[in-house]
Amino acid sequence: MSGHPQHSYHLVEPSPWPFVGSMSGFIAAIGAVMYMHEYAFGGTILILGLLSILMTMFFWWRDVVREAEYQGHHNAVVQLGMRYGMILFIASEVMFFAAFFWAFFDASLYPDTGVWPPEGIVTFNAWDLPLINTMILLLSGCTVTWAHHALIENKRDQFQLGLGITILLGAAFTALQAYEYSHAAFGFTDGIYASTFYLATGFHGFHVIIGTTFLAVCWFRGRAGHFKPDHHFGFEAAAWYWHFVDVVWLFLFVCVYWWGG
Repeated sequence: MSGHPQHSYHLVEPSPWPFVGSMSGFIAAIGAVMYMHEYAFGGTILILGLLSILMTMFFWWRDVVREAEYQGHHNAVVQLGMRYGMILFIASEVMFFAAFFWAFFDASLYPDTGVWPPEGIVTFNAWDLPLINTMILLLSGCTVTWAHHALIENKRDQFQLGLGITILLGAAFTALQAYEYSHAAFGFTDGIYASTFYLATGFHGFHVIIGTTFLAVCWFRGRAGHFKPDHHFGFEAAAWYWHFVDVVWLFLFVCVYWWGG
């Protein structure tokens, strides 16, 4: 027995981060419940849980980057498995948003009062800030595709530029979304329209923040010399995720802002 592996798969070494991440999420959930019910130290526990999650993300991603860039574990077979995993993750995200769209359509097609939007709700003008945000996300989809093609052609300056522009556009979208929320004529608890609107658009905004962070990590990795034209799944997964965020926003714009309003 030579002791060498007889397969192409990567059997990861024992890692503390799945357990630490699970406990961090549990602490954050307990803190969120305590904070929302106004218990003492609820906010402090929530912040500790969130900081622990961020710490777990940093060190776990560091280990994965080391496996890919320096230890050579991410061969073609491993990358194929990662692609399947990312596809299944995005499919689960599709069903996540499908639940919110289902709730919105159920409430809007069969309103309890016979009127939609409900009386007293002043909706957003779809052709104002929502349209601007739509243009921003569509443009960001173009720039991240530009960055991807530049990386494949080994044009690293264009890759960094296209990716940097995408990150700035993602930050601009988040800023405009926050500005829109601050000028809303209804609050989160003002009925079924407000609840479904804020859940759908708010969770999408959260996904934009996650996607922007994902792309920012890729930008710093690219600056450090990571990614090759034939070996860059970390960035490819970030680009897939960003395109998914774009598509979800198009449905939100058409169904919630335009038709639903």
